[in-house]
Amino acid sequence: MVKLPVRVGGLLLGLAMSCGTVLGHGDVQPQPVDTTGLDSLGTEWKDKNPYLGNARAIEIGTSGYAQNCARCHGLQMISGGLAPDLRYLPTGKEGDEIFIERMRHGAVINGVTKMPVFDGIISQEALWSIRSYLESKHEE
Repeated sequence: MVKLPVRVGGLLLGLAMSCGTVLGHGDVQPQPVDTTGLDSLGTEWKDKNPYLGNARAIEIGTSGYAQNCARCHGLQMISGGLAPDLRYLPTGKEGDEIFIERMRHGAVINGVTKMPVFDGIISQEALWSIRSYLESKHEE
């Protein structure tokens, strides 16, 4: 049996215990969202949600949110504190402007990327579908 100094043993134990946490977070790459059934929006960003109230967009957005947003913003938008609780994101033009800003530019705070840029990675159709889902679950 090999005897390790207490420090080395503690370090190895700590590393072993943290591996499950790191690996348990899963694949954090943006996941594709199937937007079959939605009108194409082209390449220029719309300034307001073109799918507002669209049942198919909400269905697609529900899945897109679960795949790409829930790990930080929480299941059903109920945040655990890592990122804002999106149930309270404003509706209408104000909320659309905030949404567009975050999707196109992400969020960097004190030099640390808190939210990646999704523009160009996930289609505009998928992103506006997610916005439609957010608005469908809005709370005051």
